[in-house]
Amino acid sequence: MKKIHEILEKHRNTEERFVAGSSKIPLSIPQFGNEEIEEAMESFISTYVTMGKKVREFERLFAQYTGVRNGVMVNSGSSANLVALSALSNESLPRHLAQGDEVITPAVTFATTVYPINSVGCTPVFVDVDMDSLTMNTDAIEKSITDKTKAIMLVHLLGNPCKMKEIMRIAEENNLLVIEDSCEAHGAEYHGKKVGSFGDAATVSFFLAHHITTIEGGMVLTNNDEIANLSRSIRVFGWTRDMREHEQIASRYDYIDKRYLFIYPGYNMRPTEIQGAFGMHQIKRLDGFVEERRKNAQYWASRLKDISEVSIIEEKPNTKISWYGYPIIISPKSNFTRKEMTDYLQSCGIETRQVMAGNFVQQPVIKHISHRVSGSLKNSEIVMTNSFFWGNHHGIGKEQREYMADCLIKFIEDRKSR
Repeated sequence: MKKIHEILEKHRNTEERFVAGSSKIPLSIPQFGNEEIEEAMESFISTYVTMGKKVREFERLFAQYTGVRNGVMVNSGSSANLVALSALSNESLPRHLAQGDEVITPAVTFATTVYPINSVGCTPVFVDVDMDSLTMNTDAIEKSITDKTKAIMLVHLLGNPCKMKEIMRIAEENNLLVIEDSCEAHGAEYHGKKVGSFGDAATVSFFLAHHITTIEGGMVLTNNDEIANLSRSIRVFGWTRDMREHEQIASRYDYIDKRYLFIYPGYNMRPTEIQGAFGMHQIKRLDGFVEERRKNAQYWASRLKDISEVSIIEEKPNTKISWYGYPIIISPKSNFTRKEMTDYLQSCGIETRQVMAGNFVQQPVIKHISHRVSGSLKNSEIVMTNSFFWGNHHGIGKEQREYMADCLIKFIEDRKSR
């Protein structure tokens, strides 16, 4: 391990200095350090590499950080969505999803939010978003409710908290389940409370591009012990060995090896100890990473908020955005297109991408998914054609954020002079 530490220290000291105009500014960079790698190497050397004590420790730490009782780690954020919805479809729950039920979800989202709704036999109902937050419009949620509605699956898009007070009121008045897709919102807060702690269940992703990473990985978060219990079973084949009543169930089936006793249909979505090893140390860095992202966003807001050709998302009172990326929306009245702007930024070495999957109803895959659209998706269509985001991460410091704003403003000024 000493030799490994020496190699890591040598590598750490070879970071390149940023040079405006020639250095690249990617959407994300890996943000793990020596502690994570050495912890993972300890697992490799010990040969205990599949789900075990390090995964359990990271589950405990992240649940505690979020303010919930239970964390159930899986191999990705999309798996977390599928496991959570599968658990919520279990008939043992007093309120559960069933075939044909409707689940309200935003049109501006990613595929990994929509597919699990379809996979458990439910119908996604797409509603519009607010342009000042890119999160679900609460009036649209209320108008979309029918006798078939059983749940709201919201998305804290790009780390921006949804209006949880209004959403929870709607859910309570209509007896709806609430699932928070918090995959992009590590550390975000609404009225002083972490997102992921409001609904019946929540999910988070630890993919390489996210605020903290376990390379691949995700987690189901919940205060409901039974949902957590079901999630632990479903993530590994539906077996009972990780359930709290394992021995009690096994006693009813004494003719079956209790190590391989399966009670619910499930998947193989367990994480590895390598992922747990990363998570144990990454979580100590999370608040610092979030603050760096917030500092970048505050700077960009100060530079861009008075430019009429674009609009930005500004933090609302009693919210704390954790900024997965920094979104920019081009005014439909501008004399340039999104592609022209993003091509220019790309030529400056600044990587960009569209806002998630844009308006998901416009994706060609939608023809394979039974769904319903509720009301106008006017804002979602604007997001689809006129918005993008650039990277916002700990690798972007003072020099980089100033250069990024300079490039965008120069592009706009050049267009004005034509």
